[in-house]
Amino acid sequence: MQSESYVIKQDIGKASLWKAGKPLLGRLDIELTERCNNNCLHCCINLPAGDSNAKKRELSTEEIKRIVKEAVSLDCLSVRFTGGEPLLREDFEELYVFARKQGLKVLLFTNAALITPHLAELFSQIPPLEKIEISVYGMKKSSYEAATGVSGSFEAAWRGINLLLDKNIPFVVKGALLPSNKTEIDEFEEWVRKIPWMENKPPSYSMFFDLRCRRDDPKKNLVIKKLRLSADEGLRVLTRREEEYIKEMQEFCSKFMRPSGDKIFSCGSGCGSGCVDAYGKFQPCLMLRHPDCVYDLRKGSLKDALESFFPKMREIKATNPEYRSKCVKCFLKGLCEQCPAKSWAEHGTLDTPVEYLCEIAHTQARFLGLIMAEEKAWEVVDWEERIKRFVN
Repeated sequence: MQSESYVIKQDIGKASLWKAGKPLLGRLDIELTERCNNNCLHCCINLPAGDSNAKKRELSTEEIKRIVKEAVSLDCLSVRFTGGEPLLREDFEELYVFARKQGLKVLLFTNAALITPHLAELFSQIPPLEKIEISVYGMKKSSYEAATGVSGSFEAAWRGINLLLDKNIPFVVKGALLPSNKTEIDEFEEWVRKIPWMENKPPSYSMFFDLRCRRDDPKKNLVIKKLRLSADEGLRVLTRREEEYIKEMQEFCSKFMRPSGDKIFSCGSGCGSGCVDAYGKFQPCLMLRHPDCVYDLRKGSLKDALESFFPKMREIKATNPEYRSKCVKCFLKGLCEQCPAKSWAEHGTLDTPVEYLCEIAHTQARFLGLIMAEEKAWEVVDWEERIKRFVN
């Protein structure tokens, strides 16, 4: 007689848990620290590992536990620990175990350099239930450390990666395309195909790098701008697997491509999710640090932010004339990733168009046949018909 399965897999959106509607907080990001053991050229947030001022300002162990407990009370299902490098926190193990004991899945963003045999054993005994995400900056010591700026970081990262492999702990990797490693892309992807949890899928790449999200380092912003791929270079990377790229874009366009109107928040940030920064500020997404868009959890609660603060924030309308004449009417809005966070990092406002993002979107749209060579997307009237033709 065939035995019945003890486990039934079910779509969470159809589960009885969510029959009364989605939870107020489905997932939560917690930036445990902005400090990092690397000093990557392209990073938008990192501070030195030994920054004592930053460390003093960080949330305490008990403050983070309080936030995690409230998240669980709001039906949160998963937490992402990120940074900086979250493993720099001396209390990381305690926080990780606490979150898992609360029933949360844990997603860890790391460079893997601080993964020790002890931590690998911990992840083996108490699985995070989400694949660990590892950023890899090169296949050779020279290229890797040209990106991280730290001697020994190459060996440390690969030691951590091999510890996870030895313990059969699921992880995925992502890359950053930089001058030092651009020639290694084929070698990188050949190695990625051997990682069982990548499921033979290519890695994602950062190449249109964000500027400093705290607007704290103009000199580093100049470096980041020089590292960014041009729109044409980025298109060549995106279309290396042209058939897959077009298929993904057809699905994307059918779901998301349309003018967003004059509300500057057209994404889902702050709706059932949010990010707690290292110092207790709750913001709608990882990147947005504008003072009008952050809520102080040392004075309030996740519940109040999600029910009162974020909904009001999401009603903010664009006042910038250039934004209203272009972005409000542009049907490529989803493709260009123009958003308050990008505007804040680039210009210090919430609604100033980012020309770099505009060029990236128009370059891809021309390749896909959505606009003509000299056309601007905000001038297109028959955008719905064009999308239908492309999708079908």
